[in-house]
Amino acid sequence: MANFDNGMAADRIVGATWIKASASDALNDCVELARLGENEIAVRDSRFPSGPALVFTCSEIAAFVDGATRGEFSSMTV
Repeated sequence: MANFDNGMAADRIVGATWIKASASDALNDCVELARLGENEIAVRDSRFPSGPALVFTCSEIAAFVDGATRGEFSSMTV
């Protein structure tokens, strides 16, 4: 089992397949996700593909998506 640390360079995560939303614009302004094993997901900023990756459990991502779907973060949109 590989060990992935928060803040590690995203381009150092060997074998990661990064996925971005189809709503991304031509400047690659988006967040990308990569599945890491069975229970972790890495997140990176597509503008800085070799920048830091944040690693979350699948349940943490699910809780965030649920909150976003319910509009709990709508006050943060620009």
